[in-house]
Amino acid sequence: MNAVSSTARDISMKGAGYYSKATTGAKEVIDNATPMVLGAIEAMDFPDDGRLITMSDMGCADGGTSIEMVRKALTAMRAKWPSCPLQMVYTDLPRNDFSQVFRIIHGQTDIKSYTSEIDNLYVFASATSFHQNIFPAETLYLGFSATASHYISDKPANITDHVHMVGASGSERQAFEEQGRRDWESFLLNRTKELAPGGHLALFNFGIDEEGRYLGHTGGVSMFDTFNEVWAELRDAGTVTAQEYADTNFPQCYRTVEQFTAPLTDESNPVYQAGLRLKSVETRVVRCPYERDFTENHGDAEKFAREYIPTLRSWSEMTFASGLSPDRPVDERIAILDGYFDAYEARVREAPQGHAMDYVHIYLVLQKADN
Repeated sequence: MNAVSSTARDISMKGAGYYSKATTGAKEVIDNATPMVLGAIEAMDFPDDGRLITMSDMGCADGGTSIEMVRKALTAMRAKWPSCPLQMVYTDLPRNDFSQVFRIIHGQTDIKSYTSEIDNLYVFASATSFHQNIFPAETLYLGFSATASHYISDKPANITDHVHMVGASGSERQAFEEQGRRDWESFLLNRTKELAPGGHLALFNFGIDEEGRYLGHTGGVSMFDTFNEVWAELRDAGTVTAQEYADTNFPQCYRTVEQFTAPLTDESNPVYQAGLRLKSVETRVVRCPYERDFTENHGDAEKFAREYIPTLRSWSEMTFASGLSPDRPVDERIAILDGYFDAYEARVREAPQGHAMDYVHIYLVLQKADN
């Protein structure tokens, strides 16, 4: 992002593999859609001439959720281009825990790595935002991103009575959608410049499906509405100020299928004119693994609440931290955040039915036209 509050700098996302351990659903999304990635590799028509073949995971977090997909993708690449060196590049923002990425990739955790299985492989990382160019022109062969490109480059406005654009209306909703439109086109233009002719992108994005469903909003208790209600309760109790509540907005835009595909189907759009083409698009809902375990196996509300809240906290805590005033001592801010997620956990424990973070994704496979 262009700007990060001092609170967010002081209270960074938890490291030591917290993200992968807490987001098993995100891994299921990738694992279930791995055939799309392998199909993109099969469709690429490059000679085995010793060229450097580069794959990327953009918005990788700690790399744990994509590791099985990357293993299969690089194995397929090695079989298809046995003489070509392979380069795997993990990218995320500068504050990402890249040390954990390399611990996972080099087999220093309990997650099985792939590096010993694939020869002539080189693994790197980049702390450059995907809202910018990451790779030299025409050097990327397979770009992958999952559960990441809903983050926008800048927050266009404060939302009056909610913490997320899905709860906004009128000009505030329009401002986020316009920012999302610009950033999505920029993302695609950057990747088109980087892709080798014939290269592919596999992008699995949070979005709003044809039935109006989105992350945590698939018919039960709405997750983002609950985020907002609990944060507003802290405001009303005086724990956070009215300004801190107003300053707390997720820097995200959830797009519809039409919004995702518009730059790829409108022949007047710069993305289409740059040569990027839509190969396939579909929507899927992946059920929340913690809710599934609760309803189908143990039925223990306390266990469900205890296991469910960390997956929400793993990616949302930074937004609430950013809303808090930097004038507060760090310990005070951390205590507010702990109290906030404890309050959310209490809601789930006391009335668990309907709580679930079902994953709603729009899956796109794109190709850069050959010269």
